[in-house]
Amino acid sequence: MALVLGSGHSDVPNSNQSQGNGKSNVERKSANYHPHIWGDRFIKSSIDDLKPDELTQKRANELKEKVKRMLINVNDHLQELNLIDAIQRLGVAYHFETEIAEALLRIYDTYDKEDDSDDLHTVALRFRLLRQEGYNASPNVFNRFIDGESKFKKPLATDIRRLLSLYEAAYMGIPGENILDEAITFTTEHLKLALPHLESPLSTLVELALELPLRKRVERLQSRYFISIYQQEKAKNNILIEFAKLDFNILQLLHRKELKEISMWWKKWDFGVKLPFIRDRVVEGYFWILGTYFEPQYSQARIITTKILLLTSVMDDTYDVYATIEELEPYTDAIQRWDRSAIDQLPEYMKLNFCALLDTVDEFEEELSREGKAYRISYLKEVYKELSKNYYIEQQWTHSGYVPTLEEYKRVSLITAAYHMLTPVSYVGMGDVATKEAFEWVKNKPKLVQAASIVGRFKDDIQSNQLEQMRGRVASCIQIDMKENGSTYEEACEKFQSMAANAWKDINKECLNPTVVPMPLLMRAVNLTRVIEVLYQHRDGYTNSTHETKDRISLVLVEPIPI
Repeated sequence: MALVLGSGHSDVPNSNQSQGNGKSNVERKSANYHPHIWGDRFIKSSIDDLKPDELTQKRANELKEKVKRMLINVNDHLQELNLIDAIQRLGVAYHFETEIAEALLRIYDTYDKEDDSDDLHTVALRFRLLRQEGYNASPNVFNRFIDGESKFKKPLATDIRRLLSLYEAAYMGIPGENILDEAITFTTEHLKLALPHLESPLSTLVELALELPLRKRVERLQSRYFISIYQQEKAKNNILIEFAKLDFNILQLLHRKELKEISMWWKKWDFGVKLPFIRDRVVEGYFWILGTYFEPQYSQARIITTKILLLTSVMDDTYDVYATIEELEPYTDAIQRWDRSAIDQLPEYMKLNFCALLDTVDEFEEELSREGKAYRISYLKEVYKELSKNYYIEQQWTHSGYVPTLEEYKRVSLITAAYHMLTPVSYVGMGDVATKEAFEWVKNKPKLVQAASIVGRFKDDIQSNQLEQMRGRVASCIQIDMKENGSTYEEACEKFQSMAANAWKDINKECLNPTVVPMPLLMRAVNLTRVIEVLYQHRDGYTNSTHETKDRISLVLVEPIPI
């Protein structure tokens, strides 16, 4: 089944191929994926070129201390809110987590006691920053901006910056907060009307917001955009903008170093040559996981999770595109057994993926055992096996022509959306914050991960539905709903878009205090969902990465910011 990792879009529904199994007359599907577009760009970089020079690092450290003093010494309420907002949008908040947390705690302690501000920007920004931090700030603060008909007052639409602040705040809503639903409707309408008449940089901010609100944006990409916008602002802080640029470039070198290591691993196995039916997407896979966490302390976690995502992508294409149903039974059994002796049952082309999976996970286990964290590998194996088992169910449906009910479809496809697998895998290299209790929590499919899977599955199905049907795939949620409920194609799409929007409200609610696990763990599911919003904004941008995905990767991983 099409999964979040990609839809297997096909321009050539079927073709006869005999790759790797020694049989000349086996009819196999071919997805006709475009080849790898990055060449050896990230392998060729020397290690010395991937380190910041001493002067750059020294200057960044000096600026960091200056920004920290600003945060500590600011004594104006609105200035403090604006400074925290700028620091977060510029992508440097990870340096000041303690200072920001202390400031927001002070702000929350007085949230309901002395707030009589009639400034929409102040009220909306404070609400959003508190909700982002996990505080259950009440949306009742927006009641003062409502008229007698429970609508937002029309004069508010004349101030675009304040309107934009309300728009961004409204996407932090949880189920039942109707005033925030009304805020989204009101602000979206008036921002769209105003956009043609705005000048840069405000026009760029509004345009980006209307594409995707901050809550749904990938942080590294958002930071790159906002650095360009912020330096055009009249009220910009020169110390902060210089620090943000230096820090972005320093982190970019680290990210390119990680990508070099992962690319060399991928090339060692020679997946792209030996398995020509797969999506050769090592750079895109790393970009996906970079959207999940970019901070330097998660370097090991990024490498582990990217390798698993890429191995999963190969497995997905094996199930979805190339293997026969007869080959998939021993393949699925081999993964369930996780036993190297099972390799003899497999055709040659499957052996490569299976060996790579076992060897790579063994390397992870050896690495983690030195840290006393080898127990985490059992959780990784368990969710990987579950994913494989549900891939096989989908292929049985396709092979037999069976159209599942919507409930049957969701039960399986929310697993094959892969986020029930990737979320715990993202914890494996995260350090001490990921406790055994956290793995037990995520193993039981908590509501947060279910909601992330709903967004991923339905965004994928809506974006890739028509091309999927060209390939004779098992019906997507769109076709099933049309059949079960007699809805039109447009009605079905609207229904599942609405379900994805409601799932975001569940995500927001699950991130409010008191949380079951620490916020850094919750944010992995949030950020994985953000990646889907960005990658599937215009198309399946993982499978077809030659358009906006290529441009976004260039901004984040190729082009340093001019200082």
